[in-house]
Amino acid sequence: MTAVTGLFIVALGLAAMLSSISIWAPRRLSTKVAALGTACLFLPVAYLSFVNLLSKPKPVDLEWWQQHVEEVDVLGSQIREEEGIFLYIQMPDVSEPRSYVLPWNRDLAEQLQAAMREAEQNGGGLRMRLPFEPSLDDREPKFYALPQPMLPPKDQLPDAPPAQQFDRPGTEA
Repeated sequence: MTAVTGLFIVALGLAAMLSSISIWAPRRLSTKVAALGTACLFLPVAYLSFVNLLSKPKPVDLEWWQQHVEEVDVLGSQIREEEGIFLYIQMPDVSEPRSYVLPWNRDLAEQLQAAMREAEQNGGGLRMRLPFEPSLDDREPKFYALPQPMLPPKDQLPDAPPAQQFDRPGTEA
């Protein structure tokens, strides 16, 4: 069951309770029918709004359940001047990546671009510190490039053939 299905079931239950209350209330029949019709129209509107929200980036201010996350991997980004900084991030312990939008901040956008350039030069990834905390501490950058990955030791390469020694002909004594 997805989050949309769960939220829709909750909305369905609430609409059913409201409809039940309106049906059993001492009102005219036309009022009861109007209440029941409104509840029936509410259900498809609720479902379509839930499904529509799936494709939209979530503002970081509205993240409540994952706000304790210390660091995330930045998989992609798009900067739109005066509009926002759109991020596609992977959180630890969450199986699927998520899309978020940060409010527009020129310093943060420049920081992101510098970290992206450094990550590209190093061949490493890009990370973000405290993605859901509106921090006023600007001593540490929010975005940073991961260091270049270390190469494996040459003597521990998997399934490596043994080293061959070459002796030049005519050097036997």
